[in-house]
Amino acid sequence: MAIDYYKLLRVNQNASAEELKKAYKRLAIKWHPDKNPNHNRVEAEAKFKQISEAYDVLSDSRKRQIYDLYGNQYASSFNHRDARDVFAELFGSGSKAMEKRLDCSLEELYQGSKREIKISRTVIRESGKVRIVEETLLITIEPGWKKGTKITFPMKGNQEPGMAPSDLIFVVHEKPHALYEREGNDLVVKQSISLLEALTGKTLILTTLDGRNLTIPVTDIVRPGYVMVIPDEGMPMSKEPTKKGNLRIKFDVKFPPRLTAQQKYEVKRVLVGG
Repeated sequence: MAIDYYKLLRVNQNASAEELKKAYKRLAIKWHPDKNPNHNRVEAEAKFKQISEAYDVLSDSRKRQIYDLYGNQYASSFNHRDARDVFAELFGSGSKAMEKRLDCSLEELYQGSKREIKISRTVIRESGKVRIVEETLLITIEPGWKKGTKITFPMKGNQEPGMAPSDLIFVVHEKPHALYEREGNDLVVKQSISLLEALTGKTLILTTLDGRNLTIPVTDIVRPGYVMVIPDEGMPMSKEPTKKGNLRIKFDVKFPPRLTAQQKYEVKRVLVGG
């Protein structure tokens, strides 16, 4: 089916070179497969290619003259440039992406959350003047995300003359937590207990990252270096949010600095059954 390049670019047949350029820029940004993930990628690639071919033909006086005379009948004979080459010619090779640090609490990374981030960026007007744009972006933090996870907002970074706006990338960083440390999908907590508790037992009560009180009876004799593992009480796994890592409790047994003669006698009596 014949494609009307003028209709495709939404210009009339008398459009000037500048009008063609503006029309192409507007549509190329909308349909560029890498710059706008809102469209189906296959559809976007096909549309982007058509738009680039239309501009490639109509911006060349010789090709445009042939097209105006014979239409799509001879369009296949044109030596079309690659669609991305056409895009790069007008927008430049592209600016480097902007990266910003996104500090997240362990609670946010455990439960997930939504964060509104205010940004300001420079954009280039059609007149070539630079202006500052302020807007608010919504970031959805998914349960289980790890340090280094990147959230990309296409074309929401600064713009330089002759280039498309750069992408804006937020990089997740984990804030230190007062109680828990994260190791992969596991959570680690350090717990100090006395020698008496290590020998006779103790009940721990820990507040989880989602606010639950976790009651943990310690019934085994706790030796130095002993680690107690609580299954499924670690961090959610980002690719399988219904699954979680483990909670590992590392014990530090506090020995008394000294014992009286009577205390030594009592300990020996209990331990050896004397």
